[in-house]
Amino acid sequence: MSRRLGLGSFTVGLVAAVLAGLVRTTTPLSNTAFPDTDVLLAKGLSALAVVLVTYGIYRLVMSVFVARITDRRRAHDIRNVLRLTVGLIALVGVLGAFTDQWLGVLVSFGVIGFAITFALQQPILSLIGWVYVVIKRPYAIGDRVTIANVSGDVAEVDFLVTTLWETGGTLSTNQPTGRTVTVPNSLVLSSEVVNHGALFDRIWTEVPVQVAYETDIQFVRDLMVDTAEAELGDETRAAIQRYRHRLDESPLELDVPESPTVNVSQSESWVVLTLRVLVPPRGAQSARNRLYERIFERLADHPDRVSFPVGRNR
Repeated sequence: MSRRLGLGSFTVGLVAAVLAGLVRTTTPLSNTAFPDTDVLLAKGLSALAVVLVTYGIYRLVMSVFVARITDRRRAHDIRNVLRLTVGLIALVGVLGAFTDQWLGVLVSFGVIGFAITFALQQPILSLIGWVYVVIKRPYAIGDRVTIANVSGDVAEVDFLVTTLWETGGTLSTNQPTGRTVTVPNSLVLSSEVVNHGALFDRIWTEVPVQVAYETDIQFVRDLMVDTAEAELGDETRAAIQRYRHRLDESPLELDVPESPTVNVSQSESWVVLTLRVLVPPRGAQSARNRLYERIFERLADHPDRVSFPVGRNR
């Protein structure tokens, strides 16, 4: 459908261009009542030809080339760049058709550009931000990001704004809220951007468990690691290998453990054992829930070796 629409628009545009040429070269239609009718008609047909031809080219490129790109993120970026380029070409063409001064139109764009820069600073900065996003790729469609304290999954990256499907927000967990948030692209240039899956498809998350000082700490540590291995073992090992591979390609030198780890810290009334594991960015909360449930189930089976603060599970 898109290809047919493109071919049809392109063909009609060529017909309009031919008719404009015929009007310019044939007997003038002007009369005393409506002077310069032939000139206005020729300019109108020329402008229509420019619009239809550029639109037809856009549709043909989208259907023939862009539609074959399997990477949704790259296809989205190419579509936006193509829309902007074709739109500018069409605008210059229409103005040139009516003024017959193509060079003057381009020069006027430069002069007008200086004049409106101060009046449209934020939109211009947002457009520059969009160019930065397309070139440097701090995030792309589908990434979970935090931009200026707003978290969500990137749903759309337009010329001026980025649309996020919000996560967290008023919820106590980092899960979708069902709302969308539009963030000006200019914030990419002036605020920090956190991409929760930029390095690869996993992030570190922690599962803290509080136990009393009378607890067999080493036993609980081993139990937590075994539980994580049973729940996420194969996925975690594969993710760690990918993580190490990505680190090898970077200048970073980090020590990456081969399995989940447990860190121990003290407070006034209990000991906190924090399990650290790799999970998908969008599945962090569900993974923590599973681990909490399984860990406490297993701890409850060993009351002789595990004690909880105030004598109850917390």
